[in-house]
Amino acid sequence: MGYQADLPPPGPVVGPGSLFLIAVTIVVFILPILIYLPPTLPSVTEALLQTHSKLGLDDSQRRLPRHSGRDNKANIEGPGRIQSLWIFPVKSCKGIEVLESKVVPAGLEYDRLYTFAQLKSPFPVGLDTLDETKQEHSWQFISQREFPRLATVSVDLYVPDIRKARGGGQQLLSGDSNDKSTSLGDSFIVIRFPWQELGLRGTLAWLGAKLSRGLRAVPEKEIVLPVSFPSNGEIEARKYTWEPVKIWRDTVTALNMEADLPRELRLHLGVSNRLGLFRVDPSRLREVYRNAPKKEEAGYQPVTGWQDAYPVHMLNLSSVQDLDAKINKDDSLKSLDPLRFRANIIVDGVEAYEEETWKTIRFNPEPSNKRHDKTHFHISCRTVRCKMPNVDQDTGFRHPAEPDRSLRKYRDVDPGIKGVGSLGMQLTPLFCDPTSDVEGVDPDNMVMESWVEVGMSVEVLSRGPHRYVRMYESDRPDI
Repeated sequence: MGYQADLPPPGPVVGPGSLFLIAVTIVVFILPILIYLPPTLPSVTEALLQTHSKLGLDDSQRRLPRHSGRDNKANIEGPGRIQSLWIFPVKSCKGIEVLESKVVPAGLEYDRLYTFAQLKSPFPVGLDTLDETKQEHSWQFISQREFPRLATVSVDLYVPDIRKARGGGQQLLSGDSNDKSTSLGDSFIVIRFPWQELGLRGTLAWLGAKLSRGLRAVPEKEIVLPVSFPSNGEIEARKYTWEPVKIWRDTVTALNMEADLPRELRLHLGVSNRLGLFRVDPSRLREVYRNAPKKEEAGYQPVTGWQDAYPVHMLNLSSVQDLDAKINKDDSLKSLDPLRFRANIIVDGVEAYEEETWKTIRFNPEPSNKRHDKTHFHISCRTVRCKMPNVDQDTGFRHPAEPDRSLRKYRDVDPGIKGVGSLGMQLTPLFCDPTSDVEGVDPDNMVMESWVEVGMSVEVLSRGPHRYVRMYESDRPDI
């Protein structure tokens, strides 16, 4: 008979009851800790909110109906009014809806301060092209026309909040500029884009996003930019560079701040070339000619920043809805979102396309408005449309045909340019009453700012026809 070793006593058996108890313990004790202390580092946004307030309206405060269906039919009873105001601090990225905005010569305050650009080589080149020319590269602005995923890049604007800086008081509501003081420090733009790293770090970022911002949230990377133009010391310290960048036919010397861009943004957008970020120089704004009022008429030389051609873009909600009714819908385009047209001022209460008869207008304050200033604009020309409105402003998906096809079919209306559609109007700010004698206005004493506010009524001061002037038709001195 062989030797038989003593076997160790059997261990405890984990039954269903024990497993349930472990699960309850995790839910009751560990999950709340993860919710209040997500496994990620504090974001830049969380840090800014300690001393700043976020400018703009949240989803529950939105004034603009995001879809043009019959349930959101435009109101055309009574005088036209400003329905919604939008600024786009970074060209071709998501915008910010506001209740009011200061108007300056270059457009609405904070609008199109930055643009992305790519460094491109000359193409195509001929067989007899010099080697030096083949090696030349130039910066060219980019937009959703080439890179539709720019629509998924969010932009937030944070302004100093005096109440928070003093360490107490009720937090200010989004969109309310009362009690906010720029003397406390600088305002900041925060660019956010979806990005998840591989491995454990990415998993933790995914979990942290879900726990802190909801089940639909995704991990994001953030870029912080100043609103004010950098000083010479900041330019040198941050290794920013002055470089020429081309926007349409204009070449502008601007400040390249690509040193602040993470590599992941270029990958997210699908840009294969070198990616730059350019801040418009307030002292080198692009002069606007073509359909804009003459310097003698406006009292100043019209200018713009990174807008396509004119300082301000206005859209009539009724016109969008009229076009929406003509579009053949499908699963990827069930309704036409007015945001696809990226206007600054959206008016309601006006018959479809009536805005195309306006030449000068005045926005008048109503009793519900807190400001009492009247604001004037020159209606310079129609907005000629490319295929950019085909891009869904939520997802970045580019529809293969619409609304470009319907715009060309139904809105080929401008005698100055054939074969393309038009929707919306380009505006130039006027800082003196156009019904008065402009020659009697002293430009040196003219106040070069005004305000627009949601709810202001539209008064048409003059009407007349419009004819779009192409860039090569301009009487601009250097063309």
